[in-house]
Amino acid sequence: MSQRILVFVKQVPDTQNISGDAMTPEGTVNRAALPAIFNPEDLNALELALQLKERYGAEVVVATMGMPAAAEVLRQSLYRGADRAVLVTDRALAGADTLATSYTLSCCVKALGKIDLVLCGRQAIDGDTAQVGPQIAEKLKWPQLCYVEEVRELTADSITARRTIEGGYEILTSPLPALLTVVDANSPRPMNAKRIMKYKRAATPSELARRCPETAAEEAEKLAAAGLLIEERNAASLGADPARIGFPGSPTKVKQVMSVVLTAGEAKQIPATDEGIALLIHELISDHTLG
Repeated sequence: MSQRILVFVKQVPDTQNISGDAMTPEGTVNRAALPAIFNPEDLNALELALQLKERYGAEVVVATMGMPAAAEVLRQSLYRGADRAVLVTDRALAGADTLATSYTLSCCVKALGKIDLVLCGRQAIDGDTAQVGPQIAEKLKWPQLCYVEEVRELTADSITARRTIEGGYEILTSPLPALLTVVDANSPRPMNAKRIMKYKRAATPSELARRCPETAAEEAEKLAAAGLLIEERNAASLGADPARIGFPGSPTKVKQVMSVVLTAGEAKQIPATDEGIALLIHELISDHTLG
C-alpha cells in the first residue's frame, strides 16, 4: 500500500502578542505587525500524518497558502519528516475568507494528482472558524471526519478513526479518499537535526529570485536536482476561477473594527491572613457569590 497524504498547514500571526496594529482599516489581519508561527493544530495534523507514514509507508505532502514568507512552515515540516512541500502563493489570493480559501485549497488537491487522504488542523488561531477543512471536503465531494484524535486503521480503501464528541468519543470508518480535521490530541515531534542539515537550503523559486535575481534559474535547477526545491503554485496553475478566489471571491466582509479598552474597576486588597480570608468568604456569602 502506498498512500499519499496531503497535510494543509498555515503560518499564522502569534495571537499571544496582539497589539493595536493587529488589524488593518479594511478589517483584515495586519500580518506584518505580528510575529508568525506554525498554527498549533496544524502541527497535530502533521504529526498524525507522520505517524501514518511510519506505520503504513505513506508519502506525506505538505502544502500551505500564503505569502512567500510562509515557506518557513514548509521547511519546518520537512525538518519533521514530510517528503514534499508545496507553496500556493499569488497576490490574487489576498483577502480570502474561508469560502475563497477552501475553494483555492480544493483546487490544490485536484492539481496535485492522486491524494488518498487530506489532513487539516481543526482550526487556525487567527480565525477560529473551523470552517476551512469541512468546506474543502464539501467542494471535493469527499467524506469528512472532524475532531479526530487518532487513526485506528488505514487500508487501501478505508480509514478508521476515533474522534472526540461532547461527553465522549466515536469510532468511525470512512471510504477513501477522505478529509480529516485533527485536534490537539498528540504531541508533535521536534524538528530532526539531521533533516535540518539536509533541508536547511530548501527554498522556493520566489525566495531565490528575491535573494539573487541573476542566478535564480540556475540555483533552482541545482536545488531541484538535490530534491531541495520547494514547489510553488499560483492561482492560474491550480486552474482556479479568478472570481472565486481572494477578495473578489470572499462574501464575508468586516463591517466595523472596534478597539476595546479594558479599564480597572473597584479593587480591594485582602491581607494574606486567616482573618483576611475569613472576611473575604463572609463578603462573598453576603452578596450571594457563594452559597
